Formats: sequence, structure tokens, C-alpha cells
Amino acid sequence: MKTWQKVGTGLGGVVVLGGIVLFSINQANKGVVTVQTAKVAKVDSLVSQVTASGEVKPTTYTNITAQGFGRITEILVKEGDHIKKGDRLLLQENVQANADVQAQSAAINSNQSGVQVAESSFTAAKADLIQQEANLEKAKLDYDRGQGLYKDGLIPKQDFDQRKTAYDATVAAVDASRARMQAQRAQLEQVRSNLDQSKAVLVRTKDVLQKTTYFSPINGIVSYLPVRLGEYVVPGIQNATGSFLMTLSDMSIVTSEVKVDETDIVNVRIGQDADVTIDAIPGKVFKGQVTEIGSQAVLRSSGLATTQTTTSNQEAKDFKVVVTLASPPENLRPGLSTTAKIRTAEKKGVIAIPIQALAVRSRKDLEEAAKTGKKDSNVTLAAPAPVSTGDPKKDEIQGVFVINGKKAMFRPVETGISGVTDIEISKGLQAGDEIVVGSYKALRTLKPEAAIKVDNTAPKKIEEKE
Repeated sequence: MKTWQKVGTGLGGVVVLGGIVLFSINQANKGVVTVQTAKVAKVDSLVSQVTASGEVKPTTYTNITAQGFGRITEILVKEGDHIKKGDRLLLQENVQANADVQAQSAAINSNQSGVQVAESSFTAAKADLIQQEANLEKAKLDYDRGQGLYKDGLIPKQDFDQRKTAYDATVAAVDASRARMQAQRAQLEQVRSNLDQSKAVLVRTKDVLQKTTYFSPINGIVSYLPVRLGEYVVPGIQNATGSFLMTLSDMSIVTSEVKVDETDIVNVRIGQDADVTIDAIPGKVFKGQVTEIGSQAVLRSSGLATTQTTTSNQEAKDFKVVVTLASPPENLRPGLSTTAKIRTAEKKGVIAIPIQALAVRSRKDLEEAAKTGKKDSNVTLAAPAPVSTGDPKKDEIQGVFVINGKKAMFRPVETGISGVTDIEISKGLQAGDEIVVGSYKALRTLKPEAAIKVDNTAPKKIEEKE
């Protein structure tokens, strides 16, 4: 045999042998799933938190609205100014209001003079009545004495008639004096009432005049000032044109008002700690505490409370949660966007695994794997079977895939609180167990007792083409 024939025969044998080896390897690896694994271990601390977005709001703020008609004559503050309670904020034209006060003050002076005159007239009428009553007493004595003398024939009838006439005239004079005194009393009461009425009107006109000057009811800052000098103000509905003047905010106690999803609100409690970040102040975390939890759901699309809508719908809903900042910065302004991370639970020294390692499989698949598996299979149903829904495929169990030799065994577990990336395992795993943590595709399709190949090498980065 020639040399080239020998070489060709040898190469052919090598190719055939290589093909057999490759075929054997391919058959051996058929059905083997490549997975990534990790050891189960205890973590020092596992924190469960709820993240929500919102905005900075002061605990105390007030909207200053117009108190009367008129033009703005002077604005004494500007947006961002720090003000104290009682400081003047804005002046409104007051010519008419000032004139009304002066006119009413003059009317009061006139009424007070009228009261003095009426009091003097009443005093005179009262004195006249006393005098007439004294005259009546004297006339009565003369008349009684004359009756006795006339009966005894000591005085003529003419003298007796004169005494009787004088008595009757004095009685009439007393009645007239009493009537004049009552009239003077009524007149005095009338002028006093007029004086009281004028004083009340003066109070009203002074109030109108005072309302042309706007004072701060709180300590804080001018957080919003939309009006300009010379504009007309009109009392009316808040936020209506010409009615809303400015907003004052007390920034001594600042809150982050956030919207928490309805699925998370059940875990939020008063007094829970929170970390608040403010978009305008990057790189800083402010400590806070939950101080208020809304009891009414708010529609995410419209911001209206569910009680304000007449139709039911299934759109997403949020709940208002107020987080009070412990040490707010001085340059904080209302309306700044914030994010609050509320710590709803914390456990120390617990077993935790990556959330993505948690899998769900149907009870039917687990029972079939238990029947076809070996006797030492770890596919167990530790938890009691749930109430059947009529379809075994819908009876699902959560668990993790534990490495047992070259197979992945599904083990049911019970979970506790969830962190950002990890979840607590309260039952079903022990520290040191090796479990499947990836890849996502493998975990999604991995079957109980499937053959696996462990590959924990770091994935290669795809180099960017220049």
C-alpha cells in the first residue's frame, strides 16, 4: 500500500472516531440544563421596604385670598421671603373704606351729642314731675282741709270750689309731667340705640378698611406669589382669577407626601422609618417617619378619591402617605419631587435567597416527578394540598431547585419578608444548601429532577464595535 493511501486511511479512521465521540457526548448531554447555583446562607439583616414617589409639602400652609374689591397698591414681599406672623404682605386701595370710617366716626360724635341732649331733657322732665307731685300733695291737703271747713260752715262754697279746682289742675299737671318724662325716656333710648347702631357700623367699616391691608397669619416663607402691582382683586372662590393672592408655607416642619400603591399600603404603619431622597438635592438621604396614612383610595389617572366617582372601575389606585422629615434642609421648597423608601419590616440573622431563585410549579407536575423519580428523590410535598380548584394544573406550589448530585430537585419552601433583591425562607432550606439561581430562562423551564450542568463562570461582556 502506498504511503498516501495509508495516510488517507488513518485520517478517515480519526474522523470516524471523532464523530463517534462527538455523537456520544451529544447523546450524553441531551436534556442536560446548564444552570447557575449559589449556596444558601444567613444574612445579617433583611429589610422589607415600600418605595413611593411624591412631593415636598409643609405641614402648615395657607392660601391668602382677596377680602374685598379693589386695586393692589403695594406688594411688600416677594416670593421666597421669610416672614413672621403679623407681618404686612400686601396693600389694597382704601380711599372709599377710609372715607366710610371717617363718616361713621362723625356720625357717632353726632349721636353722642344727641344722647347728651336727650339725657338732659329726661333729667329736666323727671325734676318737673317731682315738682308737680309736690304741688299735688299740697293741693290735696288744702282740698281735704277745705272739705272739713265747708261742712262745718266755716268757709264759703266759693272758697271750697277754688280749692277743688286747684287740686284737679295739679293732678292734671302731674299726669302731663309724667307723660313728658316717659316721652323723654323713649327719646333717650332711641338716641342711645342710634349710637349703638353707629358704633356697630363703625366696627364694620373699620374691618373693611383693615382688610385692605393683608397680614401674615403664620411664620414661614412666601412660597407662591402670582399677583402683580396694579391688578384688581375680587373676593370669590379660591384659585379664581383675581381672588388668589399668594401662598405662605411654614417650613419648620416639612413632609414628603407620597402615593403608595394599593398592593403595598397594607404593610405601611404609623411610626415606620423611611429614607427620603429629593431630586433637587442629589446624593443626600434624609431620615423621616410615617406620620399619616390616608384611608381613602385615590385614582392614579385623575387624582380623584374613589368616593368622588360615580362609576366603579379597575384602574390602579394609590393611598396618600405622609412622611415627616427629621432634619429638613433650610433651602427646601414646597413641590420638590421626592422618593420615600419606607422600611415596613426588618429581620436579622435569617436565611434568605435571591428572589429570582423562587419558582412555582403545579402540584400535578410535582406528583408525576415523585412517582417517576428515585426513592431518594427530594421532590416532596411538605405543605398540605390546597383546596382543589377543579384543575390540578392550577394548584401551584412555590419552592426552589436544590442541587442533588447532577439533578435539580424541587423543594417546597415557606417565605417571609422580601427585601430589594432577597426573600426570607422561613421553612424548607438550611444554610449550606446549593440552589439554582439562574439563568432566568433555565429557571422558567426547569423541571423537577432534571439533569443539570453547573456553570458559575461570569458571563462574557460583549465588546462594543468601534
